[in-house]
Order: sequence, then structure tokens, then C-alpha cells
Amino acid sequence: MLEKTNVKTLDKVVVRFSGDSGDGMQLAGNIFTNVSAGLGNQVSTFPDYPAEIRAPEGSLSGVSGFQVSVGTDVHTPGDSCDVLVAMNPAALKQNVKFLKPGGVIIVDIDSFKENDLKKAMFKTDRPFEELGIKSTVVEVPVTSMTKSALSESGLDNKSVLKCRNIFALGLVCWLFDRPLESALRMLKNKFARKPAIYDANALVLRSGYDYGHNIHASVPTYRIETEDPRPGVYTDINGNTATAWGLIMASEKSGRPLFLGSYPITPATDILHELAKRKDLGVKAVQMEDEIAGVCSAIGASFAGDLAVTSTSGPGLALKSEGIGLAVIAELPLVVIDVQRGGPSTGLPTKTEQTDLMQALYGRNGESPVAVVAPASPTDCFTMAFEAARIAIEHMTPVILLSDAFIGNGSSAWRVPDADEYPAIKPPYLPDTMTDGSWRPYQRDEKSKVRYWAIPGTAGATHRIGGLEKDYETGAISTDPVNHERMVLTRREKIARIADDIPALEVIGDEDADTLLLGWGGTYGHLRTAASELNASGRKVAFTHFRYINPMPANTAEVLRRYKKVIVAELNTGQFADYLQAKFPNVNISRVNKIQGQPFLVSEVVDAVTKIMEEE
Repeated sequence: MLEKTNVKTLDKVVVRFSGDSGDGMQLAGNIFTNVSAGLGNQVSTFPDYPAEIRAPEGSLSGVSGFQVSVGTDVHTPGDSCDVLVAMNPAALKQNVKFLKPGGVIIVDIDSFKENDLKKAMFKTDRPFEELGIKSTVVEVPVTSMTKSALSESGLDNKSVLKCRNIFALGLVCWLFDRPLESALRMLKNKFARKPAIYDANALVLRSGYDYGHNIHASVPTYRIETEDPRPGVYTDINGNTATAWGLIMASEKSGRPLFLGSYPITPATDILHELAKRKDLGVKAVQMEDEIAGVCSAIGASFAGDLAVTSTSGPGLALKSEGIGLAVIAELPLVVIDVQRGGPSTGLPTKTEQTDLMQALYGRNGESPVAVVAPASPTDCFTMAFEAARIAIEHMTPVILLSDAFIGNGSSAWRVPDADEYPAIKPPYLPDTMTDGSWRPYQRDEKSKVRYWAIPGTAGATHRIGGLEKDYETGAISTDPVNHERMVLTRREKIARIADDIPALEVIGDEDADTLLLGWGGTYGHLRTAASELNASGRKVAFTHFRYINPMPANTAEVLRRYKKVIVAELNTGQFADYLQAKFPNVNISRVNKIQGQPFLVSEVVDAVTKIMEEE
């Protein structure tokens, strides 16, 4: 009877799906996330992909994970999980360390045979004892139940086994009282062209849900608190998709067609995939032959009057550096998206880091300043992609958008904005008064230092620009040393004046604090949660976060000088801390760093900040 079920009511819960990279853990996790977002829960996800391509089945190196936190006041995927789903021994071995004390483990016991245990390098035939597991273990015959449910489906054995993840999803939906209707809609959309596969997955989903009812007396279930969300249409969205949609909004608001010239690279490729679908909105997405061609095609599109974008990850940003320098000296709008991953070189393609900051700021020859911005969360990727495009167009400059693998692949619940929530983007078109033939290509608005944008075909505005230095007044090629210095300083000043066009830095937390914790980019959720936990424990800590890196907000100096101690936490060896220290040498800066290809744990930040404060 359902009334006998042990129900736990929590503000938030964390679930971690784990299995072989072919077991469909990302799909199961994404569906569970979308269902939860549709119920009004806040969500935050962490897809943890293996770095190896097609690792041996059942091996430790081939384990894929997907962790999601759902509930209220959710800013991170959680340090540890309440429920761990492990589809085989390797998944259990690699992920049990993420389980909270007293949590629940759901395993496919059919996959725990002698050979499976050997592949996962267990030394005994008692894996739970060998790992010292004291939590509740629910041994579910997922494979055999899936085969039984689909015994009359007509599917071959391989297709049947691919449905195991959906059985596990059905069981987890029961565990957290998630309705199946939303999950079924998502499955129907995914398998719209394969009705037999949809029917099989729908049947298996219900079988997993019904199985949960049959074991309710021995397993706790969870009721998750919800908030009253702002009215609107909500969806679960990952950072790369949000980035693509933010660019589309910027195209609409600027009146300039969107062009993406890109080359596939993990973890940025999904931006290309998403924009390639949007021909109905006038998007031109072109897969080029390499990274250099990607940026150069975008520069050509920018000269032609498009909102021009190129997307990449760290190694690709290095290849694009000369092209970005060309856009700097030509003073053309260009958005360069870098979804950061572990490096150097090929490095860790599926793992996250913040190690491209110095490359974004300085990784070009000569004095070559560009604007640099960084989204704070998967949903913020929409806003900051829009902002990158706005700044690029209105200030006629390349802008580098520093996303990362954690927020690019991760997702959050997002309210689809109304069009009037974002401002019109105003390209600095050549004034009509200058179309009499007197205009020269580097004439500019002297207040903002922004040069005018003459779209090809504009009467009286025939011109050439290029990579050789030009005369400030005439636009002709110039090697005059005084003119070169003037142009260098002008391009630098143009970037500096963007500070007048971006929001001020905001501080949250204890108003009496002497210590300021700060970060930038995709670490926002972990650092904000850490600051809240520190305040709750009696530590006087304030928190601020940078989304605008170059230039920084105009009140940055005033904020930093308010505090005796500034602690910069980032997923590198201290690049932003070095940048701040160079800009503000009198600020007392301490550092919290992690370079493991993984996001921060909130507990790591809390412990590190506590140690610094105690030493002080």
C-alpha cells in the first residue's frame, strides 16, 4: 500500500545516473531534468563524459555520469547525491564516492555477474562489501525486466538492451513522484521517426514506474519542495543551446543576419548543431574546413554586414588568434565563443577548466585589445551571448565569450523571455551626412571612439580595410610611428569605454564582512552557495562575481578596496587573480585553485576559504 511508503520531504535532492557511455545515462538524466523543470523545480546538471572514445564495455575508463540537483534554491548540481543509479559494477565503483551517507543506490543486478565484476577490477564476488557500502542498495533486475516487458515487441536483442536506461528512468520518476506524461512527450519527440522504438521505450518507462510501486515498502521516496516561479514558459536548457538562442535574439534585435563560421570541436560543437537548424530564422551556419577558415569566414561576413560569430574550444582559439587580430585592426564586430576545456594542446576534451583567460586577454601579436565576457550559468549563456553580440556591434570590436564545458553541457530551468526584455541593438551605421564621398573608413564617433560601420552597397561609402596599419584621418596605409601610436591608443581606449556601457559589480552576503570571495564565469553557482554556507556558519563573507572581464565594471576598484582580504576562486592556477593583482596592486588577494578537469565542490571552497580566514 502506498501509504506505508517512507516519504522524505527535502528542499532539494540530487540524483546521479551512471553506466557505460552507451547506456544512455545522459538521455535518462536529461529527461528527468526536463520533467522536474516543468514541475516548477529549479535544476542544475553536470554531465560527466568519459574522455576515452569507445572505451571497452564495462571498464572503469568508459563510465559516463549525469548528476542533477532539483528543488529550491538550486545553484549547483550538488557535491554528492541522494540517489545513485549504477547500471554496472564499473559505474558503481567509480561513482559510489559521490553518494551521501544514508543515500540510496539502485543497481542493475543483472549486470553484476562474475565477468562484469572482473571488468571493473573487483577482487571478490561481493562488490558492496568490498567497497564498504553501508547505504541502502536496491538490487533491481533491470535487464531481465526490460527484456520481459519487450518480449513481444519484435525488437532485436540489441535494441531491447538499449531501453534499459528508460526502465531505470521510470523507477526514478516513481521514486521522486515525477509524472510520466512529460517524459513520454520527450520520448515521442526524440523517436518521432521511429514509432516502434517510441512504443518500446514508453512501455519500458511505465514498467520501471510500476516496479517502483511494487517495492515501495522497502525503499524511501522523496517529495521535493517547489517555489512559486515567475509566470511564463519554462524549459530545461543547456548552456550551448542557450548561447545559440542568445545569438538569434541578438540578430533579431540588431536587424543584422546571423552568420556562424565554425569547425567542430568538443565541447563547443553543439552551438554549430543548434544554429544549423535555424534556417527558418535566416541563420547561416557553415561548417568550415578548419578553425582558421572558420574565423576568416566570419570576418568576411562581418565586413558584409552580418552579425558574425565563430565558435571553438581552447586549441581552436589559439588557431584563430591571427584572424582575431585582423578583426581588431580592421575594427569589425565579431563574436568568438570559447567553450573552455582542459589543456594544454588536446588536453582533456570532455572536461572543464577556466584556463583560457590569459589567452583570451592577451593571446595575439601586437597591442590587440578585445572585449572579454563570461556567462555565469547555463541559462546566463543566453544573456551573455546577447551581450557579446551587442558589445561587438555597438562598439565595433571582437568580443570573446568565455563559456566552459561545465555550463556548456550543463543545464538549468529557464524561463523563455519576452522580446521586450532585451534592448534594441543599435549598429553604428555611417551617418547620412557622410555619404557624400567624404567619409574615410577610420572616421569614428570621438566620444565612444567607435568607427562607423559602412555596409557594402552604401552609396558614397566605397572603402577598403585590412591588416596593415592605417592613417587615423585618411584610412590609407601608414607606417608613421606617431600615427601608429595614436591608433594603438585609440583601439585601447575604445575597449576601455565599454565600461560605461555594462552593469556595475554587485555584492551579496554579509554587509559587515572584511573578506570578499569572488570568481568569474561558470563557477558562480558553487561560489555563491559556498558564501551562503560560510555566512550560515557565522563567517563574515561577502561575494561578488565577474561576467565582464575586459573591461571590468567601472566600480571594480571601489568594491575591491572595501575589503581587507579578497579571495579569488577559479579553475586554473590563478589567472584572474594575477589579472586583478596587476590592475589593483594594493589589493590583498588570496587564491583558491583547482585544475582537475572537474568543477568545484562547494565543500572544497568552504574549507579553503575557512582556512585562509583562520590563518589571517
